[in-house]
Amino acid sequence: KQDFEIARDKELMKQKFFDEHEMTTITILANLIIPKDSRSGNASDAGVPDFIEFIVKDEPEHQLPMRGGLKWLDMQCLDRCDKDFKSCTPQQQTEMLTLIAFPMMAKPEMQPGVNFFNKMRNLTAVGFFTSKMGIADLGYKGNSPGKWEGVPEDVLKQYGLENI
Repeated sequence: KQDFEIARDKELMKQKFFDEHEMTTITILANLIIPKDSRSGNASDAGVPDFIEFIVKDEPEHQLPMRGGLKWLDMQCLDRCDKDFKSCTPQQQTEMLTLIAFPMMAKPEMQPGVNFFNKMRNLTAVGFFTSKMGIADLGYKGNSPGKWEGVPEDVLKQYGLENI
């Protein structure tokens, strides 16, 4: 990175966009999108909520859709369950997300939630799979120098070249 990029990143890291309630909701959502499994931790273990916080400051066009989507989600849960999303039971949270997680099945009045959840899912996936944990989860080795030991014996045999 160049000096101006490093300085900008440091400045953005000092700023705070989401409040505590919003960050808690983002963390719950991210962990529902990418839960812990046998290979790796969940989205928050990989730092996804902090990644999302950084992205909305780095790319301000995400701010209104994310904040508005979080508010929309809370209002829907208040109407359905008399509590905000983060205060709902895990079953109620899953039921709410089922209404917006599958765009082709969502009712037209759920479109604002569908748009928000698509953005949330995309940011969660990018944040997770670009983290150290997410890269390890994929098993990605990257371009790394190796030791050339020639063509494997089974390949030589397959082509009748094992005695060369």
